[in-house]
Amino acid sequence: MSLLPIAAAATGTRISPPRETPAEPVLPTGDIHDFDFFVGDWTSVNRRLKQRWVGSKEWDVFPNTVHCERHMGGVVNTDEVVFPTKGWSGMTVRTFNLKKRQWSIYWINSLTGELFPPVVGGFSGDVGKFYGDDTDEGRPIKVVFQWTRLGPDAARWQQAFSLDGKAWETNWIVEHTRVKGS
Repeated sequence: MSLLPIAAAATGTRISPPRETPAEPVLPTGDIHDFDFFVGDWTSVNRRLKQRWVGSKEWDVFPNTVHCERHMGGVVNTDEVVFPTKGWSGMTVRTFNLKKRQWSIYWINSLTGELFPPVVGGFSGDVGKFYGDDTDEGRPIKVVFQWTRLGPDAARWQQAFSLDGKAWETNWIVEHTRVKGS
């Protein structure tokens, strides 16, 4: 089963991980405050690829809401995501390893209740990269998440999969907008 069972793309602009992403990347480090920007309430537009691995350019577009909180002095960051038109929800749990200075990001959805394998990494400036291994329809895959901070009230998250660690397919992009006053 894939880390996030679905996928998406940006409005008119395809955003994908760099092609030079190595099969075994050196995992980026970060800071305990990397996800402080995301604390609060957000509305989002998801663009999820309708079919992976076939060169599809058709995207399913749908909304969600997010509520994000810091815990334990920032070592833990959680968000709950509700997909009102899909009938399911999800939760992200991010933990910061103080010694390694890296985030591990875990996903749980209400469809399975399963805790998926983490992606690990951190931010450099306004861009965070997080890498991991998973499976998609029974095949082992590499996964990369990319977070982009776009100022205090906007952010982008995207996910890409690879079968070989060389060729990547972006399959889900979420444009987040902060709810005023949160």
